[in-house]
Amino acid sequence: HEVIIETPHHSRHMGEMDLDSLTDIVTVYRDRIIDLYKDKRLRYALIFKNHGKTAGASLEHPHTQLIATPITPRTIEQELDSAKEHFRHKERCLFCDIVQNELDQDERIVFQTTNFIAFCPFASRFPFEMRIYPKKHSHDYTLMQSHELREFAYVVKTVLLALRRSLDDPAFNFMLHTAPNPVHRPSRPQYWTTLPYDWHWHLEIIPRLTRVAGFEWGTGFYINPTPPEVAAQYLRDMVEKIEEERSQEDL
Repeated sequence: HEVIIETPHHSRHMGEMDLDSLTDIVTVYRDRIIDLYKDKRLRYALIFKNHGKTAGASLEHPHTQLIATPITPRTIEQELDSAKEHFRHKERCLFCDIVQNELDQDERIVFQTTNFIAFCPFASRFPFEMRIYPKKHSHDYTLMQSHELREFAYVVKTVLLALRRSLDDPAFNFMLHTAPNPVHRPSRPQYWTTLPYDWHWHLEIIPRLTRVAGFEWGTGFYINPTPPEVAAQYLRDMVEKIEEERSQEDL
């Protein structure tokens, strides 16, 4: 378990950091996962951030956490299995299909750059939930080069700032879902054979605007009062304002 201190400034929101600083942070994410995966006992490294008390943050100072585990977490394993099954039937990446569908429909996109897309997913579990995906297929976050990390940081900075301004700095969690440590094990010799083809890393951002209660815990179904198309439009309008401010500052 590692704590990544993001900044010496006690109250600096990630969306308000300068791009160089945020690029350093997402680069540390990459470098720490690479280092931890040298230990073959560790099967998965999860990067996550809890912002605000209702999101589980026990420290006020801006930080991200990394926990590496000797098992693949159940949530990740379910996503891996679904992706593998989709690839078996379609010979395509499930997540690439999702990204292409969002680009085609253009209803739930919050922000996009040359290589990344941020959108509110179809049938979102929570209001203003967002996902960030690389547009080009990539199964492993640690394969990103310096220019890609900088562009990713720019997208993260933009959507988190839009979230902060639009919803009065809500508590949120984000989780980085990247490839597990592809260690071949005698019990599952073929398990990672298709991983580079069927898996697609992504960042999930969940604002804590509603509470998970009895119905959700009892059924696994989620009640979301805000359609993702509405949430995306609201955030997209704020992104346009942010981008306009940046263009004015550059003049």
